[in-house]
Amino acid sequence: MLNLYPYNVGHMMIAPRRHTPSLADLEPEESVELTEWLGRAELALRREYDPHGFNVGLNLGRAAGAGVLGHLHWHVVPRWSGDTNFMPVTANTKVLPEALDRTYERVVRALAVVDRRFGARARR
Repeated sequence: MLNLYPYNVGHMMIAPRRHTPSLADLEPEESVELTEWLGRAELALRREYDPHGFNVGLNLGRAAGAGVLGHLHWHVVPRWSGDTNFMPVTANTKVLPEALDRTYERVVRALAVVDRRFGARARR
């Protein structure tokens, strides 16, 4: 899913289908599926946006910055050398060069290519 308040264009979130607040609560199959989705997200974003790198992470609990308590999710944030990700901190301003609906279209298209490339394994 896309982040409603993205840090950068293409900011995605990967979450388990089942609501769970903790990594320790995941079943082994869920952990494998989440890891596969993280890889698919990376490939799709590389294909569509050609970032120089990524921030991938999760926040567990309110004190750690979790905005959606009770539902584990990873953030996948494409990064470019010289990007404007510092703006919310220094200027209390967000700079996004693309509307979310356009990002959605691009990511869906790129994920479809990734799925075709990896066949049934990627479509789980």
